[in-house]
Amino acid sequence: MRKARGLNLPLLLRITQRLLVELFPKCSHELGVHYVSRRKIAQINEKFLGHEGATDVITFNYSDGSALHGEIFICPDEAVSQAKEFGTTPQLELVRYLVHGVLHLRGYDDRQPAKRAKMKRAEDKWVRWVTTEFPCDKVWSRERAG
Repeated sequence: MRKARGLNLPLLLRITQRLLVELFPKCSHELGVHYVSRRKIAQINEKFLGHEGATDVITFNYSDGSALHGEIFICPDEAVSQAKEFGTTPQLELVRYLVHGVLHLRGYDDRQPAKRAKMKRAEDKWVRWVTTEFPCDKVWSRERAG
């Protein structure tokens, strides 16, 4: 994927690891985070969720109660589109998608309005936390992100 080549994977990994330690302090973790094209995320969306078209982030939780096991699929191309729509940066959108995916693993749900509002508050809190702990403008080089 052309635009994803500028991703700072070591920084994204550090962010992910810290989020897991903060949100799952007494749990072992096994998490795969995949940065995929619009085409690939649309295929996953249709096959596993029955939804048509691309989306920003999809989370699969395979946890058995004793340890965290899961996968997060993130579409950087959607981050570019949604950053323009929401007046933010693709870098912050990627961080938001990562936080969103981890919150799903924590048990947050966004399918009903009340639960969606609760998840959104938690998401905003953790995105703010990540931006104070890490140089989020460096998760994706600007020339590749837009």
